[in-house]
Amino acid sequence: MPSTVYNGWLPSDPQIYQAFVEQEIKFAKERLENNVALQPSVQHLKDVIEKDTEMKRLSEEMFRQSSSLNSIQIASFDALLGLIDGFIVKPPQFFSITDKDGRTIAAPLGVPIYLIVDLLSNTAAAHDLFQRKAFNDAMKGVLDAWGTYLKTSSSTGTLTTDENGWFSTLSLQALELYAGKFDETYKSQPSKPYKGYTSWDNFFTRELLKPDVRPLPDPSDKWAIANACESTTYHIRHGVKEDDKFWLKGQNYSLYDMLGGDEFKDIAKSLVDGTVYQAYLSPQDYHRWHSPVGGTIRDFKVLPGAFYAVLPDEGASVDDPVFNTGDARGALLRSQAWNSMHAARAVIFIDNPDLGLVVFIGIGMAEVSTCEVTVTKGKEVKRGDQLGMFHFGGSSHALIFDPKIKVEFEPDVNVNVHRWINKKLATAELRPK
Repeated sequence: MPSTVYNGWLPSDPQIYQAFVEQEIKFAKERLENNVALQPSVQHLKDVIEKDTEMKRLSEEMFRQSSSLNSIQIASFDALLGLIDGFIVKPPQFFSITDKDGRTIAAPLGVPIYLIVDLLSNTAAAHDLFQRKAFNDAMKGVLDAWGTYLKTSSSTGTLTTDENGWFSTLSLQALELYAGKFDETYKSQPSKPYKGYTSWDNFFTRELLKPDVRPLPDPSDKWAIANACESTTYHIRHGVKEDDKFWLKGQNYSLYDMLGGDEFKDIAKSLVDGTVYQAYLSPQDYHRWHSPVGGTIRDFKVLPGAFYAVLPDEGASVDDPVFNTGDARGALLRSQAWNSMHAARAVIFIDNPDLGLVVFIGIGMAEVSTCEVTVTKGKEVKRGDQLGMFHFGGSSHALIFDPKIKVEFEPDVNVNVHRWINKKLATAELRPK
């Protein structure tokens, strides 16, 4: 079933976009009028930027550069901080409004901070600011504080059947679009409040009800590669290089950068001319990672990175499935190959006796930059065993295959087509020596 790269990240209807931001601006204004102090993590982010002359300049410049695009009227960095401060004291929501024609329109808004920095990020100033280590260190504090809150029972407020709840009729339609019936797919307790989930994060990292809801390839097929994440295909690249420049149209990958630099440079060299498969998850997808092959965990590494940096572009292309040509929204989603080298991510190396080294990379994007690895070095895993998970938001992942292996993807593996986890993704075979 066709999807789009923006699915679940950005509402395609501008009325939802506008109504949500107006709601949040009002909420932030009320907090300011009631003299509610900024959350400590947000105050720290503000202090870090204001004490650095260059970051302060860039924070002001990105608003000037985006002024012709900024239809949502966020006037300054202080206003942006006020919105972020309001987000991290409540859980993400499913958002429903009645439009001017009396129709109910709705969308999952699982990544609200990304929603409001989206247009800002597609500027040269934001590209520079959002890559700075000091900015990302402080931003991590904000996201960590929100993540801690989302693991508390106080965060269950949107796990309801209310119109803006995640179990409303419209929300369940979105959650079930690619997954199947919610209570037949995931572990839940339908008769209990919040379907038995103890926090918003507990809901987001929900487990599958039982293995057979996502069947694996035939166990006898040792050359089968299983899909590692419930996700939508983004890009396939053969003949990847150790070190490459990124060009948006070419979607190149640099192995040295993807694996985090010098620590794994020898592995990067061994994978030159191999294959990269990348796919993205939407906020409503299942967010645990499963091993695409059996083998031994050689090593793993959680790498820090930028949260909201994108490769600025000229906006949506003429064949964009959602936005008009030149629309500046969605640059992060169009930068996913670039983010495989720059975003916070988890890299897991799996040695398979027949296929050689297979690398899984969980790529955090925007709010979703908490990558939890649940395997250990030296652990034996079977195809389909859990490797780890993302915490809240949406995200991307990549697989890298040894150049000695020829990877033949299944006929129904196509860009913008959603695929269940564990389903056969490809067949591998040894290349002739």
